[in-house]
Amino acid sequence: MDWTDRHCRVFHRTLTRRALLYTEMVTADAVIHGDRGRLIGFSEIEHPVALQIGGAEPDKLARAARIGADFGYDEINLNVGCPSDRVQSGRFGACLMREPALVADLFSAMQDAGPDIPVTIKCRIGVDEQEPEEALYALVDQVAARGCSTFVVHARKAWLEGLSPKENREIPPLDYALVRRLKAERPALTIILNGGLENAAHAHAEMDGVDGVMLGRAAYKTPAELLKVDSLFYGAPDPVASAADGVCAHMPYIEARLCEGSHLHAMTRHMLGLFHGKPGGRLWRRVLSEEGARAGAGLEVLDKALGAVTREFAQQEETR
Repeated sequence: MDWTDRHCRVFHRTLTRRALLYTEMVTADAVIHGDRGRLIGFSEIEHPVALQIGGAEPDKLARAARIGADFGYDEINLNVGCPSDRVQSGRFGACLMREPALVADLFSAMQDAGPDIPVTIKCRIGVDEQEPEEALYALVDQVAARGCSTFVVHARKAWLEGLSPKENREIPPLDYALVRRLKAERPALTIILNGGLENAAHAHAEMDGVDGVMLGRAAYKTPAELLKVDSLFYGAPDPVASAADGVCAHMPYIEARLCEGSHLHAMTRHMLGLFHGKPGGRLWRRVLSEEGARAGAGLEVLDKALGAVTREFAQQEETR
């Protein structure tokens, strides 16, 4: 939420042609009543892309799913895993792990409203004092009985009392074995593993026994990891050879949006971690953060930041 907006997704699509991209979670009410162009609009180059929705009322979720389908999304995803206070107060997100029958009703309403594209579920393995194996299987079995075939499982419990959303992404222990057991015992289902995957190599190493993996924070904070996705996971050519090439490939999009009145920082904020841990990475981040936020900032800021990276890399090579 608040991160993977359309600018972020287009940038990520520059780095990988094959990965399925997800929107930030948008509430059903926002989809129905909000500024749809701003909230769920997307560029054709983002495909394949999934719209992630939160809600707890079948009629509203059905309407939101229909709108998403009409917009042209490739998938509609119901989030039953977000532990934030905002979603708890609206009786959706991870608290719905306690109500598998309701989640099944929500899925049915959404799939009936958008029958031409798949509706999927993103969930945790349980919440609070629930026994994970019982909670996860109860949810999956009741929703699968209505026709859902794909579940993205964050392999941690969510503690709705006592932990912040950030802590809920880090403190509860991971249980990849449970997710693999779910796949082994429900082989007809598509099971995607999420949670704690640190980079593309780690994600690839954890592919055994599941159908796919989802990267969240790792993809956002270190987007250069996406440069490896197409070749590593799909055996396909990577669209760009390096992070610097990715910047150059993304510049026409940035220039077009600047001409439309978008602020440079709205786009470059998603690029700050591109050179994380690499020579010039700190200079890249500093130039984009300080100069990209100024009124009227344009592509010259990216040129300056990329030049700083190139020079520092060259200097390090000379000292070897």
